Amino acid sequence: MKQLFFVGLGGALGAIFRYLASVVTSKYYIGNFPLATFLVNISGCFLIGVLIGWLSSSSQNSNDIRLLFVTGFCGAYTTFSTFAAENLTLIEHGNSRIALLYILLSIILGVLAVWLGIKSHHAFTTC
Repeated sequence: MKQLFFVGLGGALGAIFRYLASVVTSKYYIGNFPLATFLVNISGCFLIGVLIGWLSSSSQNSNDIRLLFVTGFCGAYTTFSTFAAENLTLIEHGNSRIALLYILLSIILGVLAVWLGIKSHHAFTTC
């Protein structure tokens, strides 16, 4: 139960920060490039890297901290950070081909899934 609390608390904070990033960015940036999402994804990748590095060198039991910040906060703030960290782990363990496949499939199928979702929504609403 304690683990769910840490994940939930971190997730709530991550979602709030993601929303605030969008609000602040939209006040100062007008353009077609999805700057808020880009900044959230890159800063989330940096943050998850710092956290993973810090937690892996920490001598204390850091599972609660990992659940709060890595799983909860970064998970809600951006799933791209998890995606990037997983790919780095694959590369570091000599699985570069799997990492490349994961990257390509995730991007191509992710964009395709969004497109199919939009098309299926239109198909159901125009019937």
